[in-house]
Amino acid sequence: MPKTSYFAPVAGCLLTLACSQALAAHSPYSTMIVFGDSLADAGTFADPGTPGSTYRFTNRTGPQYFDGSGESTSLISSTLLGGKLGVAAGDLHASTSPERAAQGLADGSNWAVGGYTTAQVLDSITGNSTVTNSDTGEVLRTRPGYLAATGGRADPTALYFLSGGGNDFLDGLVLDAPSSAAAAGRLADSAQALQQAGARYVMVWMLPNLGLTPAVNGTPLQGPTTALSNVFNQTLVQRLSQIDAQIIPLNIPLLLNEAFADPGRFGFATNQNLNQTCFSAAACRNPVYGVGGTNPDPTKLIYNDTVHPTEAGQRLIADYAYSLLAAPWEITLLPEMAQGTLRAHQDELRNQWQADNGNWQALGQWRAIMAAGGQRLDFDDQNSSASGDGSGYNLNIGGSYRLNEAWRVGVAAGLYRQTLEAGASDSDYKLNSYMGTAFAQYQQNHWWADAALTGGKLDFDSLKRKFALGVSEGSEKGDTDGWLWALSGRVGYDIAAPGSDWHLSPFISADYARVEVNGYSEKDSRSTALTFDDQQRDSKRLGVGLQGSYRITPQTQVFGEVAHEHEFENDTQKVKLFLNSVPGLDFKLDGYTPRSNSDRLSLGVSHKLTQELALRAAYNVRKDDNLTQQGVSVGVSLDF
Repeated sequence: MPKTSYFAPVAGCLLTLACSQALAAHSPYSTMIVFGDSLADAGTFADPGTPGSTYRFTNRTGPQYFDGSGESTSLISSTLLGGKLGVAAGDLHASTSPERAAQGLADGSNWAVGGYTTAQVLDSITGNSTVTNSDTGEVLRTRPGYLAATGGRADPTALYFLSGGGNDFLDGLVLDAPSSAAAAGRLADSAQALQQAGARYVMVWMLPNLGLTPAVNGTPLQGPTTALSNVFNQTLVQRLSQIDAQIIPLNIPLLLNEAFADPGRFGFATNQNLNQTCFSAAACRNPVYGVGGTNPDPTKLIYNDTVHPTEAGQRLIADYAYSLLAAPWEITLLPEMAQGTLRAHQDELRNQWQADNGNWQALGQWRAIMAAGGQRLDFDDQNSSASGDGSGYNLNIGGSYRLNEAWRVGVAAGLYRQTLEAGASDSDYKLNSYMGTAFAQYQQNHWWADAALTGGKLDFDSLKRKFALGVSEGSEKGDTDGWLWALSGRVGYDIAAPGSDWHLSPFISADYARVEVNGYSEKDSRSTALTFDDQQRDSKRLGVGLQGSYRITPQTQVFGEVAHEHEFENDTQKVKLFLNSVPGLDFKLDGYTPRSNSDRLSLGVSHKLTQELALRAAYNVRKDDNLTQQGVSVGVSLDF
């Protein structure tokens, strides 16, 4: 076997350990391109235990689990992550597999090869990708590396997945701090070569603590190996922080430490030594859950052999990687929750104004209003945002004063409570909004107009991001606040004669709004905890619409409005973030994309109980390609 059977697999596995965690969904990335060793190898070498297939460095699928059973090897983290991201199946295969080439199968975009050192990882990017038999040194296949094959250009919309370093230790290339730092530098050089060729998104494994693997744990080498693993990661992070790209680190050593400290949380055995035993290798086989044990089960163990993870370890790493990529898809919905609350507040005022059309209070009088309602906010999936279902309730109070025949002015205040469940694991986000509005209205002959200035305080008092972590669910909590302000105006012309029972008015509208959500840190230092930067979401809309009403009886009228609006601020929202455990390496990823066009409809009825007291009920709906917002309200008004 090439340089990966045990020696190379060990090194490759160490990298796999540092980078193993995947599962499925959509994404903003055109594809996923992988570089590394056996920890990320999608199947380069022929599988001696299953003729006609390729071998991955993890356990077999079962139920027998041994070589020669005809069972294939399980998927590894890079492939699992690609599946979660919706990457084309053909791209997930190995790029330089002699076995696949012999069968006439197309190459994929996974350039990781079991046994690769960091120098070979770099060479597979900038030079040649070469596969050799580790026992004989025979070259089994060679081809131009990634950048040579693409003419020196990297796809700026692809996600690059990079791991390495374990084989440098296993091959004796790392013996002291300088050589460990040099190996980390070569892995960083790989990321830099991709960035210089145009790559924008590079996910990089931090090296697992090799001192905690069955290959080393409990031996005199454990302490020195742990220390050199730390040197590798410190140098790697420092170098990566200098690269002008969105470098997404995977803190695999911390993730694995969390699994060792609390194995039951992740479904692993709680009564076994997970650092010194494994599933299939004779040198460390677990007597209970290992192959030939009393209850063989690879999901109970972290290691398949002396260095490579089991399928459960691979899935844990893939899920972890996906949770980092998916976080911005949810967090960029926070400003949209605030925008939705603002729109609900504005709709409530406009419903009141429509109910009052042609029936203002007497000169010099006040009209008090109070209304309660509920709203629902539904986001559909986008390439760079999560789906979400929101609901909430509100209370609005205010009043208007009639200045003269043509003008009245007023103020209103609103309290809104909004919740949103978003993402594959139903993350839970809650928002309290406190709104205040000053408005003015004009109504003379056939012309009418209104204008409103709104300010608001935002209190995100509970932000609970949830995500899959193997068989368990992870969650991180935080809270933050923010503010908003908005200016809106409309001008319309009523084509009906004064005093008519019906009114019909075409109008034009203009709206501007700004939402600021302050940055915040999730309240932990776990491998999954993140800090998010400030977010700003502007909205600039122009609209045209038609407003109408009909008085059924002297006391009762129905009213409605339909409008089409165009949004000018429709760039994809981005958020900068970093791992709390790796604060020196931040990255910015895409999130929600506002749609350019939306339509809205409102329908209502009002009824005068007395000359001074009136009841009102209304329904509003707003829709674009990815957002549906609905609201209902009931209210009363009183003249005095």
